[in-house]
Amino acid sequence: MDTEALHTERDRSSAPETDGSGTGERSRSVRVPRRMSWRRAGVLGGVCAVFLLLLSQFVMQPFQIPSTSMQPALEVGDRVLVNKLAYRFGSEPRRGDVVVFDGTGSFVPEDVVENPVSAAAREGLAALGLAEPSDTDFVKRVVGVGGDRVVCCDKRGRLQVNGVPVDESYLYAGDAPSHVPFDIVVPQGTLWVMGDHRSKSRDSRDHLGEPGGGTVPLDRVIGRADWIGWPLDRWSTLPATGAFDRVTAPDGAHG
Repeated sequence: MDTEALHTERDRSSAPETDGSGTGERSRSVRVPRRMSWRRAGVLGGVCAVFLLLLSQFVMQPFQIPSTSMQPALEVGDRVLVNKLAYRFGSEPRRGDVVVFDGTGSFVPEDVVENPVSAAAREGLAALGLAEPSDTDFVKRVVGVGGDRVVCCDKRGRLQVNGVPVDESYLYAGDAPSHVPFDIVVPQGTLWVMGDHRSKSRDSRDHLGEPGGGTVPLDRVIGRADWIGWPLDRWSTLPATGAFDRVTAPDGAHG
């Protein structure tokens, strides 16, 4: 018997079948790195998501504009970047700042309850700027701070703060400072806020007869809207206004 021929046949049968080009070996070697690359991508995506959530929680949060109340400065669908560090180290909101705040207890009743599962999902998406904010979150302009007397309107139809008329050039074209007359002293530790599109804004004026008188507690302020980040053709900083530069505090100091 030709044992050499038998060994040869056995060796052939135990070897992997290929087309002679080595594609069998290559396909296995390609599949392993591909699985590893997907795993790496998943880990990297998870790390990025955690980083963005932490950034949103403590430093800067995207906020999607849901209404026309802050036109022309902010349009529906704009994503503003809210600076959460602006008031963290002793600073407080100033007149003219555009702020995002939680209106629970001032603009929205305390007893409004949202489904906890849907609330958690929405908050996660909103924190990344991928969903509209909570129904309790609002964006408005600070018009009065604690101790200010805010009056509307004087004989020429202008808003006054501590007796000084304010030239509100940021208002929506054609809007009056207010169609609702009011005269209020802002309690300490709170803010009087209004939208720039006064005829389309539900703001402090709409809650005058409610507990708190329409003012927003400082500890409900989430941060200051400093930039428009999206859409790209509207990318810009929100310019500071000089409308309140001549206004003095009740004690005579500027601020």
